[in-house]
Amino acid sequence: MNDAERRRLVVTVYREISRRGLIVGSSGNVSHRARGGMVITPSGCSAETLEPAHLVGMTLAGDVAGSIRPSSEWGMHAAIYRACPSAQCIVHTHADACTALACLNEALPPFHYMLANFGGDDVRCAPYVTFGTPELAEAAVAALQGRTACLLANHGMIVHAATADAALTGAVVLETLCRQYLLARSAGTVRLLTADEMRAAHERYKTYGQRQGAA
Repeated sequence: MNDAERRRLVVTVYREISRRGLIVGSSGNVSHRARGGMVITPSGCSAETLEPAHLVGMTLAGDVAGSIRPSSEWGMHAAIYRACPSAQCIVHTHADACTALACLNEALPPFHYMLANFGGDDVRCAPYVTFGTPELAEAAVAALQGRTACLLANHGMIVHAATADAALTGAVVLETLCRQYLLARSAGTVRLLTADEMRAAHERYKTYGQRQGAA
């Protein structure tokens, strides 16, 4: 994949998460791993005006090519790329249901088999840390151990995947599951799947479907 293709994918994903209502204004960011670093959406960008030329190429150590400032969360993206060799694309949003559950400082529990999409029996919630700090990056990496997604307390969510399409799908699936869980909880006591039931779901996911998010 060349740089132009990578930039086009990031812009496409960013515009799509905006179209689907997962971001408002400039409250999210998308990146893609690149040779020697990553390309990431710039600080304060909007889906309406974002173009491939606006993306910031940078190393994972923070060295920026050009004069455009990267997203304030570049450090969290960089830390995830360093910790997760399989991660090729990262999506971070303040999507409503994910953020609502994150503001309760709770993990998304195993209420539905589709949590197996993210590699574990739950989606953890990292503790609250000031946005854009190395401490937040560390908290996110810890919450992502063995997972491809986590919630960020009083903040939002972040998901990584091996492709841009899979990262987009993961973000949409996580928001959907958080919304469904909150709806179910508002109606009564949610039945959680047992460890054996989740183990069976993980086994099925090894051979089921064509892409992340198959139902």
